[in-house]
Amino acid sequence: MAKNKQWAKKAFNLFLKYNTEFILLILIIVSSLISSAFFTERNIFNLLRQVSGTGIISMGMLLVILTSGIDLSVGSQLAVGSVFSAYFLTISSYSLPVSLFLAILICTFFGSVSGYLVSFRGMAPFVATLALMTITRGVAFIVSKGSPIIIDNPILMSFGNQYFLRIPYPVLLMIGIFIVVHLILRYTVFGRLVKAIGSNEVAVKLSGINVAYYKFAVYAISGAFAAVAGIISTARTGVGSPLVGQGLELDAIAAVVIGGASLKGGKGTAFKTLLGVLILGLIGNIMNLRNVPAYPQQVIKGLIIIFAVLFQGVKTGYENEG
Repeated sequence: MAKNKQWAKKAFNLFLKYNTEFILLILIIVSSLISSAFFTERNIFNLLRQVSGTGIISMGMLLVILTSGIDLSVGSQLAVGSVFSAYFLTISSYSLPVSLFLAILICTFFGSVSGYLVSFRGMAPFVATLALMTITRGVAFIVSKGSPIIIDNPILMSFGNQYFLRIPYPVLLMIGIFIVVHLILRYTVFGRLVKAIGSNEVAVKLSGINVAYYKFAVYAISGAFAAVAGIISTARTGVGSPLVGQGLELDAIAAVVIGGASLKGGKGTAFKTLLGVLILGLIGNIMNLRNVPAYPQQVIKGLIIIFAVLFQGVKTGYENEG
């Protein structure tokens, strides 16, 4: 009996440690059983291409959440990146590198405004980024005059829809950004301090570290990543639209939380966040294959966030008891 209890405890501990991986594996098995179309090359690459923007934004969201912050403006900033990249290419007739650079720079600026309000003015992250969410969406509508801006740039369009070694370019870009964030968090002083700020900000301040600088930086990075996701959206669809990215902040937060990060800060990894992105993408893919309407999908995503947060609370309490 005692051996059975010990085995059960070990199995439970293993599930707690690798819960994200187990959930992803279960979803893959369920998906393959539900639809024969799931494991086709076309469906897999479409799934990966669809989650590439969410994956990039989630990397920025992870950095923000690690400092115990939140960024509600990323969906609207994606729209800004999409609109401005199309505007500079089509209306201003700038070259492709200049257009993309300016779009990223503008979103980095908006992210920096959020970072300034949070870091140097003491504003709550929820309030600051909520205000920027409204402002940036409004800017996207003003610049585009409420209508999509159609682009005709073969280089950008090919990036959004072509492959390299049978892997879509947007997916390669997502993987590249994931690797960079992973290396930053694991091997750099910046990454360690970002986590430390979320774990115990007072202790980091007392050690003489300029906490405000690091908190400011993660919001700026989040804005830059949102711009990259917006550019991918423009490249895939051929238009810069002020409507894209609505509700994407929900997906990014859900992916980070499903990946095991704590909304209180200090805990989370790039790898598990990427798994969280894939889990969300798989759930959406399953529902699309089963022709589930969009509105029930929103309800399911909300329930997933509630479940993930509750599970993290149970996991933390269990670990503390242990």
